[in-house]
Amino acid sequence: MIYLLDANVLITAHSYYYPVDAVPEFWSWLAHQATSNKVKVPIEIYEEIKDGSNDVEQDLLYAWIQNSAHKKAIIFSKEVDPKLVQHVIAQGYANDLTDDELEQLGRDPFLIAYALAAPADYCVVTTEVSKPKKQRQNRRVPDVCASLGIRCIDTFTMLRHLQFRTGWNQPR
Repeated sequence: MIYLLDANVLITAHSYYYPVDAVPEFWSWLAHQATSNKVKVPIEIYEEIKDGSNDVEQDLLYAWIQNSAHKKAIIFSKEVDPKLVQHVIAQGYANDLTDDELEQLGRDPFLIAYALAAPADYCVVTTEVSKPKKQRQNRRVPDVCASLGIRCIDTFTMLRHLQFRTGWNQPR
């Protein structure tokens, strides 16, 4: 299983509970999981993190992900199938979105399309919470994933699955 991370997973972790400079164990564990091909960030999602680097609070996160070893380990090496992106948009959101609505989707359809390529092998990880009543471009990642038969979990479920703990790299 490869966990495909939404940008909000890294941004929220850094901003709220595992700041890069305060909980380095989390970030070294994450790099280790990426090197072990258990967690990955699609290039489109990486670009989303990079685009947010104008925020002073995100500078440390951006510096972490820009580190050549981290970047090499965490970026998902596969290319997205444009037909799957179109399928995600049409079936997961709406088949008649306007240009403005498409822009509001951001890069979420790419993240979901990667997982749709091999649903048994990939799981989307996001901090977004299901809101089934939302429609069109306002649909949430968990709801789009559910409608397309893709596994989607939150950050803490992934941490439990991958058994994160501080001192993870020290003998028990």
